[in-house]
Amino acid sequence: MIFKAQDTRRITEIMREAAAREILPRFRNLASGAIREKTSALDVVTDADEAAERHITDALHKAFPGCFVLGEEAAEKDHSLFDRLGDADLAFVVDPVDGTKNFASGLPLFAVMIAAIVKGEVAAGFILDPIADDISIGVRGEGARNENAAGKHEDLRVMAPEPLASMSGGASWASLKEPLRSTLARNLVKPAAVFSYRCGGHEYRLAASGQCHFLVFVKLMPWDHAPGWLIHREAGGYSARFDGRPYLPTERSGGLICAPDQASYEMLRAELLDSPAAF
Repeated sequence: MIFKAQDTRRITEIMREAAAREILPRFRNLASGAIREKTSALDVVTDADEAAERHITDALHKAFPGCFVLGEEAAEKDHSLFDRLGDADLAFVVDPVDGTKNFASGLPLFAVMIAAIVKGEVAAGFILDPIADDISIGVRGEGARNENAAGKHEDLRVMAPEPLASMSGGASWASLKEPLRSTLARNLVKPAAVFSYRCGGHEYRLAASGQCHFLVFVKLMPWDHAPGWLIHREAGGYSARFDGRPYLPTERSGGLICAPDQASYEMLRAELLDSPAAF
């Protein structure tokens, strides 16, 4: 399948409809019992996540008959759904509310994310900021852009490479196992600045738009990374897993480093992880 302009438009419409109908009316307005823990107090789901995922899934099935949709909340209940992702002619991975902990805390830093996967390869990625109503879009081989609510487009481009001491970026390390966890945490003093937004969607948007140099992720659930990975790549960036292998939406472990170019990736891997070959 070749992704066409009308396909892109329909997906952005679906995302904005879900945000307007299911997400924004619940923001800072969640009823009692509308927030539930999944694996911990930091990993939660809300009524907005579940309602938005249902809306998006139904709309994608109608817009793209025969497609397979892998939503975060559906996969939480049925892990066997992961097995269908690599073989589908057309699949969509959906994160209905990325940054759910921020959303549940009333912080306006969350996103809606969708990636189109064609025969196991990411063909298009979309990250919507429901608060600003603008969306980052990447289509394989066609570059990446940001589109505001009025339809104005701005091409996205990653930052130019710089020495590590001048770099800023986002990094997560809490899910790493020792000794790599302590190694990464210790080495995060080397860049000029390191942050975590608790929202991969907004972190990818920052990197793709040239507002930070690098990103380091641990968990690789497809809905968290397939959209942003492609947008970052189409904005000129380079990324690979901790051991140097390429990112694949069908693999859920191995860490990920996103950088301005391959040389920066190699430098970040050596400086932040110390012994990447041992990972």
